[in-house]
Amino acid sequence: MFLHIDIDSFFISAERTVNSKLLNRPAAVGSRSNLEIFSRNRQNIKLLNINSGAFVTPVFHSDFERTFKNYFVDNVNGREKIRGIITTASYEARNCGVKTGMAIAKALSLCPKMVVVPANYTLYHKLSKAIFLFLKKQIPKVEQYSIDEFFGLLDGWIDDEKTELFAKDLQSRIYKKFKIPVSIGVAKAKYIAKLATSKAKPFGVYYVKNHKEFIQNIPIEEFAGIGKGFSKKLHKYGIKTLGDICCNKELLYRWKLPGIELYNRVCLENSGSIREKEPKKSIGLSRTFDAVYDYEEIKRRVVIMARHIAYMCHKAKVNPQRFELKINYDDGSKVKAGKRSDRVFNEHLLKESLTKLLKEIWRKNRGAIKLRVSVSNFANSKKTVSLLDINEDIKQKKLDDAVYKLRNEFGLDILKNGNEI
Repeated sequence: MFLHIDIDSFFISAERTVNSKLLNRPAAVGSRSNLEIFSRNRQNIKLLNINSGAFVTPVFHSDFERTFKNYFVDNVNGREKIRGIITTASYEARNCGVKTGMAIAKALSLCPKMVVVPANYTLYHKLSKAIFLFLKKQIPKVEQYSIDEFFGLLDGWIDDEKTELFAKDLQSRIYKKFKIPVSIGVAKAKYIAKLATSKAKPFGVYYVKNHKEFIQNIPIEEFAGIGKGFSKKLHKYGIKTLGDICCNKELLYRWKLPGIELYNRVCLENSGSIREKEPKKSIGLSRTFDAVYDYEEIKRRVVIMARHIAYMCHKAKVNPQRFELKINYDDGSKVKAGKRSDRVFNEHLLKESLTKLLKEIWRKNRGAIKLRVSVSNFANSKKTVSLLDINEDIKQKKLDDAVYKLRNEFGLDILKNGNEI
């Protein structure tokens, strides 16, 4: 039996543990693109990377104290303008029509009494880690799936008929210890348990007693792992529900691995497994901002993002062999370029590579409004094919190690390239 434990409205629930004024009222956590990263005056920025999980990303943080006024409100031509989007809304705010991803200004027009607080990712990561450690003491095998989701496997630990009672007791103990409400789905397959949690919310437990009945009329779009492209393909064959999938085994199996994997997950042919340590497959950063037409400024921002990515790679102890840069322009166009590297990864190499990629996809007379930098295809850090560059790469790697010792102690901005200033 699998449990899927999902924290209800996690970010705002976390804020309520430190601010009782947010209890029992419309409240939300908001965020905006963190352009602090490009500031020439930023100080003492550090990386928080205490959680694992397929969908948990590290966060950069500083001691800067954010308020609604200094974080969400900009002065534009003498007038105040509210920026940012809703990251998480309480159920009281959702009842007013507030949704995740909605502009804060629009959300406040729908719910004027709603309190919006700036995101505090340090708090969320620390609380998530504490809950994960608590769960590991209660369940033999636990997987952190995202910052607010966990899977647990109860085989050999709790008898099937006692699983629902165990889940309710676990829910109660989590709330008693952390003042955090969770919803729990219980099923004989990992991703069916995740599906069951949506039926349990808010602050409930849903136990799937009859698998076939439960999945029969659930739209395929609600199942984890079915993307838009695959969904369209299924619809072409008249497959609209999870029940339809189980009636089309022969068709799904003809689609090889993706189809076989989907059929097995939905129809209990493969119940899934717990990944207690999820290896990272990529590391990335993206930032959205007002249109910038100056090539040199965009290059400066790319180099800064590269420094942050390189530091995350150092912390994760990975050696990426693919670099990618993507730019969104103000005319709606999106361009990207990638490069494969067979060298020992280092910060200088990444900055140099991304600068070359930028030249390929820069468009004059268009304003860049979003940058995304990512690295992937991780290999053993000692592996290199490019023997011509091995001495230079090792030299740069040693330099990185010395620089990172300083950054670990004094923050990421203690040493920068001249072209970042």
